[in-house]
Amino acid sequence: MAKNELIVVQGHEHPLLLSDGLKAQQLTWIDNEEPITNWVYAAKTRYRQPDAPCEIDQLSKEEVTINFGQKQWAVTAGQSAVVYESN
Repeated sequence: MAKNELIVVQGHEHPLLLSDGLKAQQLTWIDNEEPITNWVYAAKTRYRQPDAPCEIDQLSKEEVTINFGQKQWAVTAGQSAVVYESN
């Protein structure tokens, strides 16, 4: 939030509510195995949301960048992003 602004829009499908990716910090990996970059995974940012195909394009010890195959609704700072292997 570089500008400390709150933007309010009307409608569930407003384009400003859609995100094609996210940056995540405070990472926890199962068995401490970091994921492979440029591999297709499935991710969720909401509990009942369908799995969304994604790629982890940048990876460091502190932060990842996740890009979705299709824009996702209402990805919000402070949420968890859960990434699964897509079999």
